[in-house]
Amino acid sequence: MRITDLLTEDTIILDLKARTKKEVIEELANVLEKSGKLYDRETFIEAIFAREAQSTTGIGEGIAIPHAKTKAVRTPAVVFGRSKEGIDYDALDGKRSHLFFMIAAPEGANDTHLEALSRLSTLLMDTSFRSEIENASSKQQIIQTIQEKEGKIVTEEKQTVGKKKVLAVTACPTGIAHTYMAADALKAKAKEMGVDIKVETNGSSGVKNGLTQQEIEDAVAIIVAADKQVEMDRFDGKHVIQVPVADAIRKPEHLIDRALKQDAPIYRASSGNRSYASKERTGFYKHLMNGVSNMLPFVVGGGILIAISFIFGIKAFDPNDPSFHPIAKALMDIGGGSAFALMIPVLAGFISMSIADRPGFAPGMVGGFMAANGGAGFLGGLIAGFLAGYLVVGLKKWFSRLPQSLEGIKPVLLYPLFGILLTGLIMMYVVIDPVKALNEGMKTWLENMGTGNLVLLGLVLGGMMAVDMGGPINKAAFTFGIAMIDAGNYAPHAAIMAGGMVPPLGLAIATTLFKKKFTKAEREAGKTCYIMGASFITEGAIPFAAADPGRVIPSIIVGSAVAGALTMMFGIGLPAPHGGIFVIPIVKGNPLLYVLAILIGSLVTAFMVGLWKKEVKE
Repeated sequence: MRITDLLTEDTIILDLKARTKKEVIEELANVLEKSGKLYDRETFIEAIFAREAQSTTGIGEGIAIPHAKTKAVRTPAVVFGRSKEGIDYDALDGKRSHLFFMIAAPEGANDTHLEALSRLSTLLMDTSFRSEIENASSKQQIIQTIQEKEGKIVTEEKQTVGKKKVLAVTACPTGIAHTYMAADALKAKAKEMGVDIKVETNGSSGVKNGLTQQEIEDAVAIIVAADKQVEMDRFDGKHVIQVPVADAIRKPEHLIDRALKQDAPIYRASSGNRSYASKERTGFYKHLMNGVSNMLPFVVGGGILIAISFIFGIKAFDPNDPSFHPIAKALMDIGGGSAFALMIPVLAGFISMSIADRPGFAPGMVGGFMAANGGAGFLGGLIAGFLAGYLVVGLKKWFSRLPQSLEGIKPVLLYPLFGILLTGLIMMYVVIDPVKALNEGMKTWLENMGTGNLVLLGLVLGGMMAVDMGGPINKAAFTFGIAMIDAGNYAPHAAIMAGGMVPPLGLAIATTLFKKKFTKAEREAGKTCYIMGASFITEGAIPFAAADPGRVIPSIIVGSAVAGALTMMFGIGLPAPHGGIFVIPIVKGNPLLYVLAILIGSLVTAFMVGLWKKEVKE
């Protein structure tokens, strides 16, 4: 509906006779009555004054918009009055009002009427429109001015409605690199395609650019590119595409095309239970990564504090050691005694929560705590998380038979009581002792490995870090390294960190030495890769691998494998699970040899890429 369907020549007064606010309202109401728009003039005026009593409708800039929605109105209408001299209408800016638009809406006014009236408010904010209305010499000119201006707004509204809105959520286990790379790739491709998109990032610092419920309702489809659990129930009834986060980096155009075509199943959620429309990246991997991503801040922060304490001496935290230093003890107490001690309970708690939602958290935490204190270590924590999660899922099904009146006590009493009890009993009598023995056996096996076997292990672990650059294979190696640190064997993680640093560093060196083989954008990205590689962020290599996987991926795997093997050959151990170059000074063994291993691996990658790639013509 147009404004000019509500405002006609017979509801326009070019020169108001009124001199006061009360007279203006009555004069405009008289016009409405004469044009047959009202059932009851007096009741309508009462409604107008009731609205004015709440707050003046003299909005300033010479404009007043008195209005009422009442059963006294027969048909929706707008009446316009103009006063050259101006009238004191109690305007917000204290100035006289010259243009008066009185809006009469019946109680059952529909959305089309309200949209037209909203459009009128938009027009009145335009100074050029107000000027044209003030200077119009006839009713016909006023109608024509409104039609022209409204036509432009309606066209813009149609273009906005016709443009399909796509939403996306990106999340990776660490929330550092993949999350934001995926978001940037989707936004860049959407801009190129002329598609309106909004991307929510679930990163290490929390949810940013969160999606509103209204945006979700208006969206044509939602892309969820995530390798950890994100809030899904809000997408109930929408077409949802669920893929690994790497897909958003490597093929954003394909995902956006699918979203525009609604080429995805409709997501269905049920209370207390997340039901996924797609089975991609669900199950074991997603639950594990939910635990790992929430555990990482404890691992990184606590591990680096432990590593810093070693600067004072390997045993400087021990009051009985000659090298004792109180700062070393404080760092070890905070990093090892507190942060690192929470690592396994947090891992287990969030795995369980991923499986069974909030009721699974407490049983998982307790099971993980028992694993940590009972010597079952990292592997015991993994078992505790999955055990508690699926036990609570079973309890939910079992307790679903109870009367509806007991629904409120399930999450606060029944789930925690029986979940913690059953998880604790199974961990105590079934899990802890066998897993403890297995851990001791693995530690002994690694300690007794010959040099050749250690080199082979380093080769494999280093290469795994480069296969998918932050994906499941990379995280599997990283998780193994943390487990070995927890068990007291620092050699595997040294190879793992070296292997993880090589891909971005190798590609950064390649962009420096072989400039003609890379585009300008890739050379600029190469500078960033120096920082990402030095900080142990393997994901920095992803843009290069996505652009030329056939040449880049084999090159980074070989370079990382070489670095891992050399690290083992040089007898390097790493007590810190993260930190890149910042923890090299405290490695067990020769730090310079560790740097050499990383440098050799990076150069292998750089030269392989440089020799294989063809020159780029820009």
